[in-house]
Amino acid sequence: MDAQGRGRADNIDPADQWVLNPNTGEYELRLSPSSAQSPVPGPRRPARGDGGAPRRREGSASSGAPEPRRVRPGDVPAPRSRRREAEPEAPQGRRANRRPVKKKSKVKKVLLWTGGSMAFVLVAVTAAGYLYIQHLNGNITSVSDDGASTGGFRKDEAINILLIGTDKRTGKGNAGYGDAGSVGHADTNILLHVSKDRSNATALSIPRDLIVDIPDCPTLQEDGSQKVIPGTQHVRFNTSLGQDGRTASCTMRTVTELTGIKPDNFMVADFNAVKTLTEAVGGVEVCLAHDIDDEDSHLKLDKGTHNISGEQALAFVRTRHSVGLGGDLSRITLQQQFLSALMRKLKGNATLTSPTKMLKLAEAGTKALTVDAKLDSIGKLKDLGMELGKLNPKHLTFTTVPVVDNPAEKVKATVVLNGAKAPAVFDAIKNDVSFTEVKKKQKEAKDAQAARLKGTKAPASEVRVRILNGGAKAGSAQSVLNWLQNDEGVTKSENAGNAPAALGRTTLEYGPDQAAQARRLAAVMGLSGAALKPGKSVTNSQGLPAMTLTLGKDFKGAGVSLTPATKAPAVDKSTADKVQCAS
Repeated sequence: MDAQGRGRADNIDPADQWVLNPNTGEYELRLSPSSAQSPVPGPRRPARGDGGAPRRREGSASSGAPEPRRVRPGDVPAPRSRRREAEPEAPQGRRANRRPVKKKSKVKKVLLWTGGSMAFVLVAVTAAGYLYIQHLNGNITSVSDDGASTGGFRKDEAINILLIGTDKRTGKGNAGYGDAGSVGHADTNILLHVSKDRSNATALSIPRDLIVDIPDCPTLQEDGSQKVIPGTQHVRFNTSLGQDGRTASCTMRTVTELTGIKPDNFMVADFNAVKTLTEAVGGVEVCLAHDIDDEDSHLKLDKGTHNISGEQALAFVRTRHSVGLGGDLSRITLQQQFLSALMRKLKGNATLTSPTKMLKLAEAGTKALTVDAKLDSIGKLKDLGMELGKLNPKHLTFTTVPVVDNPAEKVKATVVLNGAKAPAVFDAIKNDVSFTEVKKKQKEAKDAQAARLKGTKAPASEVRVRILNGGAKAGSAQSVLNWLQNDEGVTKSENAGNAPAALGRTTLEYGPDQAAQARRLAAVMGLSGAALKPGKSVTNSQGLPAMTLTLGKDFKGAGVSLTPATKAPAVDKSTADKVQCAS
């Protein structure tokens, strides 16, 4: 073992074992007799002196003291500063002229104490933060989505959140609103769509009295089993929650059935959510075009602008008889105004930069909301909040599903879809089309996509394409092949089976010299410029270059156009950046 290895025995610094030999005037390495060297594993070799003959072991009985040895090549020299401090070896049992150990200065003690205290504080704060996060997690109530969602929002995709306001009367002071035993309905329903680039969003209100078909709803029971709650036809939308044991996942399925849009997540708020959230942010500003004194909702406010919170805020969103035509559609306009005001308040610096308000908001939000199991932690809710926080209120549009009075009723109490307008609204949301003016950069991107469709088109007989099924119904690739060859003259087409991965939208990839073929096939199939993907060609079964058509989940059948909406339809709407007085 070398000098460094020996010196580390019993945590002794190697430099402390170099001593001056008064007989030779040289520094030599000496091991303390009290620090016996543990044997080194492996074959043992006899100790030898300079001449190669066996020498006495250090500290042998013949000398009565450890024998100093000369410095040899390979030994580690003592540091220069240590050499100056070394003293001649004292008689056995003591050291001569040993310098006293320096006491740590008061400054060092203070620094050590302060550093230790700071470390303790940091650990305490971290622990407190962790415990508070655990506390917030404990506030969250979550229920299963029962497979009705997409599996949760993603940061790199458009987001669709279903917001449900239930009229269940649980909570302090809410029994006084009547119907105290109600299990709760889907009373207020908003499908919030946030664009993929987070530049805009659409909040689509779904009337509670809209007549819909509620599908069968597989629902997780409290004992862990699953029960399929039978669907019902031609009933109010609000019965999709609470009735017959339906949970929010059933409301989610009903939205998908109605709009064709599958929500990523849902949030359910009760009466207390309105009260506690508005109190947490210090109230929100609303406006009335005339005086209101509504006995049913208990709202009594003069004409003009008011800051409301708590019970008054709840009365505001429940009012319907004193505004508009006195029905649920009129109340929706109040709810949209309220949410716009809440959005503006949350975006305001006074809320986001106030630790007190943020803590109140975190407490209120986690206690007031019931979320699906994909949003069951404060971390996940924070991530969603960060995505929603990118929105500019100017580009958050509030609108309502287009409806007309139910023609089957003499006394008008319910509504049905406006078949001429509603599909266009749903289609715009599905295709991530903004209901507000898009940014210049977005417009330029859309213009570039549209330009791909402009130019000459090759004859159908010259189009070579391989067809893959990338998420469409089974057999779709073959049905398209038959249609293209038999009805459209695209005879140089072939079924290439399944794509490596599923796609949400149908795409057509083509090489640089195949643009004319791509334009022809796009015209035949009704593909948009966004579906055309300039790239590279592939080789078909005959060894010739061909394009690749991948049928996505949006594929509706052979001959059905796949051109998505590029412009939102004209609808009654408002944006979150403006205060509109309810009339």
